[in-house]
Amino acid sequence: MVKDLHLKYRQIPPRMLLHMTSLSAKASPLLLFFSKNSSSLCFHLRSLNYLFHYCPLIPVSNNAKTQPKYPFLMARKRTHFSTTSAEALVQDPRDSGARRSRKKLLRESPEMILRVKLEQCSKSVDLAEALRLYDEAIIHNVQLNVYHYNVLLYLCSTKSDCIGEDGRDVLTLERGFEIFERMGIDKVVPNEATFTNVSRLAAAKNDPERAFNLVKKMKANGIVPKLRSYGPALFGFCKKGMADEAYEVDSHMMDNMVLAEESELSALLKVSSAAEREEKVYEMLHRLRAAVRQVSEDTTVVVEDWFGSKRAAEIGLEKWDSERVKKGIVEGGGGWHGQGWLGTGKWRLVRTSMTNTGVCQSCGQKLDCIDIDPRETDKFAKCLADLACQKEARKDFVQFQEWLQRHGPFDAVVDGANLGLATNQHVFTFSQINRVVKEICQLSPSKKLPLVILHQSRVTGGPAQHPNNKRLLESWKRAGALYATPLGSNDDWYWLYAAVSSKCLLVTNDEMRDHLFQLLGSSFFPRWKEKHQVRVKPSINGLSLHMPPPYSIVIQESEQGNWHVPTVTGDDLEIPRQWLCATRIKGRNSY
Repeated sequence: MVKDLHLKYRQIPPRMLLHMTSLSAKASPLLLFFSKNSSSLCFHLRSLNYLFHYCPLIPVSNNAKTQPKYPFLMARKRTHFSTTSAEALVQDPRDSGARRSRKKLLRESPEMILRVKLEQCSKSVDLAEALRLYDEAIIHNVQLNVYHYNVLLYLCSTKSDCIGEDGRDVLTLERGFEIFERMGIDKVVPNEATFTNVSRLAAAKNDPERAFNLVKKMKANGIVPKLRSYGPALFGFCKKGMADEAYEVDSHMMDNMVLAEESELSALLKVSSAAEREEKVYEMLHRLRAAVRQVSEDTTVVVEDWFGSKRAAEIGLEKWDSERVKKGIVEGGGGWHGQGWLGTGKWRLVRTSMTNTGVCQSCGQKLDCIDIDPRETDKFAKCLADLACQKEARKDFVQFQEWLQRHGPFDAVVDGANLGLATNQHVFTFSQINRVVKEICQLSPSKKLPLVILHQSRVTGGPAQHPNNKRLLESWKRAGALYATPLGSNDDWYWLYAAVSSKCLLVTNDEMRDHLFQLLGSSFFPRWKEKHQVRVKPSINGLSLHMPPPYSIVIQESEQGNWHVPTVTGDDLEIPRQWLCATRIKGRNSY
């Protein structure tokens, strides 16, 4: 029988034999051992005969959906072993079961359970439940980490914002400070969020001094404060009318390279006005000009309160050096001179608007167009390219930069997708893009076609297949005036970089306010956008162009001492922007 069996199976490769059948679990490892080569199979034929006798073949199912094609090979693949040891095939030295057990223990640990429950409390702003969980954890000696403490402190500080002037819910504040002290007892190292939350608690307790000391302590602990870290102390001092202390916080911010934004500058302006510190009011107005440009309605009211005050009417120069003032305007790039308050007497305040040429419709003063340093533009273009390479496929964007080097610079860049949908958001129209391209070309000093940026899908599919549109696209390609952004890319990066690097106009109705453009900051980008964005508006002939204003939309101080403050009200083509005009009623003299 052994001889017959040998003759029967000697022509079949051992591996093929394994593919043809599936043996019992006990026999499979041994058969794999024997099947490493033909000689070992023949040598152990007696054992193989024993296996076939006592371990009959298991029929292979023909159901391809439930039965793997090569069950034995799949078993080998799962184990990832090449050894011929049967024991090695049964055991997995990686011990995945142990890892699963460790993960399960971590999920079911008291610390993790507490973390999950505190996260739920944070989402629902349930301070009472969070404090109950905290007390329970302390009783059961659960080890809290910085995350646990920060959630608790955050909830305490959030609830403290609702505390009234009469000191209601003081218990909330005390519990917050108690938790912070416990954090020190447990030797848990605090971070920036910890100090910021406790600072909010201190400010809610009407103790800005303590809030500021906590910020100073951050620096001593090697933690870099953020703008939010200073808020409780700064706003607390301003609220109490403690101007000098508020200036100290402001100075500490500048020393740590933390830039104040509108809310902080508005608070400093208000406390300076109340304290009749005219030199500080003057400083804050110019800092608003540099950092914010257009101010909110709340800040506009603060500015109006200052110009309407008795102190504002009393201060100012009756006579000034007009040449020095003009020199200051030239050196500052236009729109301000920095020589202090000019003129005397009461101020007349009017909410007004500007003509298309930038003339105030109240006082007749013409606003300046403030220059942008070309070096700032080059620096901004580099930062923009770095950001784009982080957000886009680097190879694609570098290829675009190289293309621009060969075909640029351009006098204008057109956001094709935005213009193609300008009149109808559901129908993409190449003809209206073409009308804008022709009009821009006529206005261009070089009469060169503007660069049209379109996504690859717009160039190859849909309306692009129409014969007229095909011819139009081909003509742009031949002129080197069309770039198709690759699939999966965000074409915003491409048209913005092209316009900035070429120092040219950008034709788009995109207001550029989403997250992508917020990454570009609030300093240079708004100034660049103001001077370079061309908007389009539907008209009888299709689309009409609205060129950038010939003046800068920013707080301006004239050489006669007038002030013009732009607000955020009316920032579109239909409603003119509202300005606050402040002029002296009398006493505007110079020598």
